[in-house]
Amino acid sequence: MLVMDWMSKPAITVDQNDSLINAMDVLKQNDIMMLPVMKGNELVGIVSDRDIKKSFASSVSPLEVHELFYLMARVKVKDIMSRNPIVVPIDYTIEETAEVLLIHKISGVPVLDDKDGLVGVITQRDIFKALISLTGIRKRGIQFAFVLEDRPGSIKEVADVIRKYSGRMVSILSSYERAPEGYRLVYIRAYGIDRANLGSLKIALKEAATVRYVVDHTENNREVYLEKEDVPVLEREQDAYA
Repeated sequence: MLVMDWMSKPAITVDQNDSLINAMDVLKQNDIMMLPVMKGNELVGIVSDRDIKKSFASSVSPLEVHELFYLMARVKVKDIMSRNPIVVPIDYTIEETAEVLLIHKISGVPVLDDKDGLVGVITQRDIFKALISLTGIRKRGIQFAFVLEDRPGSIKEVADVIRKYSGRMVSILSSYERAPEGYRLVYIRAYGIDRANLGSLKIALKEAATVRYVVDHTENNREVYLEKEDVPVLEREQDAYA
C-alpha cells in the first residue's frame, strides 16, 4: 500500500506571505491540522494548529482582544511556520510513513514526487483509512486470532479449517511483536460463515491451533480465551517473566 494511493490530493496550501488569520481560516474551513507553506512552486515549510497555538500563547497574555487580532492580521505565515519540513516520497509505503509520523511525533507530512514537487499530503487520518481497508473491518464478519508456530504451512492449516466452514477470508495479518519465541500472532477476518456452524468451527480451530480470541463483528459477540487449556503457549511465556 503506497502513499500515492492514500494521500489527500491536491494538497491544500498557503503562501508564505499569507496572514496568520488566513491560515487559521483555511485550516478551519477544510477541517485539517496542517498546511504546506509555499514560495511559488517551492515547499518552504509547514504551518500547523500547533504552530498557531504557540503563536497565541506568546502573544495573548499582555494584549487586549482587539490588539491580538490586529497583531494576527499583520503576522505572516513565514514568521511562525516550521521550516525544513519532514516529507515523504510518493512511493513510500503506508507502514514507512506511519513510522515517520510516530518517530517525529507529527500528525502528517507533505508528499513529494521524484522532482521534489508537492503532490499531496498524508496524515494520520489517511493512514487510519488505509488500516481500515487493510483489515477488512467494513465487511464486519468474524476475526479469529491465533498463536501459531513459526513454520511453513501453519497459517494455511487454520485457513483451510475456516474455508471448510464456507468462510471467505477478507484479510490475513501476521506479526512477531509480543509473540513467544518460535511463534507468531496471526489474525484472520472471514465472512460468509453460517452462524449455525460457528460453534463447530471454533472447536475445530482449537483442535488445530491456539486460539486467542474470536470477535464476531456482525453479532458483536466477543470471546477472549484466557484459560490455561486455551492458551498454553501464552501461559508459558508469562511464566518465563514471573
